[in-house]
Amino acid sequence: MVVKLRYGNTNTFFIRGTSGGLLVDTDYAGTLPAFFGEIKKHGIVLGDITYVLATHYHPDHIGLVGELQEHGVKLLLIETQADHTGFSDEIFAREKRAGYVPVNKDKAVVIKCRESRAFLQGIGIEGEILSTPSHSADSVSLILDDGTCLVGDLEPIDYLGAYESNPELKADWELIMSRRPKRICYSHVNERAL
Repeated sequence: MVVKLRYGNTNTFFIRGTSGGLLVDTDYAGTLPAFFGEIKKHGIVLGDITYVLATHYHPDHIGLVGELQEHGVKLLLIETQADHTGFSDEIFAREKRAGYVPVNKDKAVVIKCRESRAFLQGIGIEGEILSTPSHSADSVSLILDDGTCLVGDLEPIDYLGAYESNPELKADWELIMSRRPKRICYSHVNERAL
């Protein structure tokens, strides 16, 4: 079951597995009270969230990761993301009021994309995580076997024709479409049924 959470400017998603839960992305720093209100509205408690996965480490996707880690949520870090976890630190350092808590990558569970299916099955979620680096080198997408695909800030497939000179974007969409998704969920635009 995928639940869309909206408590700021970024769509985030909670996936309830049979033996754990995965939060995909968070919003900006300073939105923790709104996050708690949103999960309560959907009958989710913090203890339901076993792991948090960022589709990439831009500030509007990881603002709460460090705080969630302090509350016992484990960070699921894809190996290709390991060098990018501090990307937003400098941005948040200029915004003291946001109360940003840096991501603690030393306490992360680090896996490779090819290990993601087995890892997700361990918490009762059927799917896989793919590297989709056309937006940023650390970007990943989560494709569930039910056809739901969470792509973060990947340029929408509808815009693909406008990017003829972007082979990376085309390659990302070819990879995603090879999994035959039925629904694409974006971070900043409405989802699209296929």
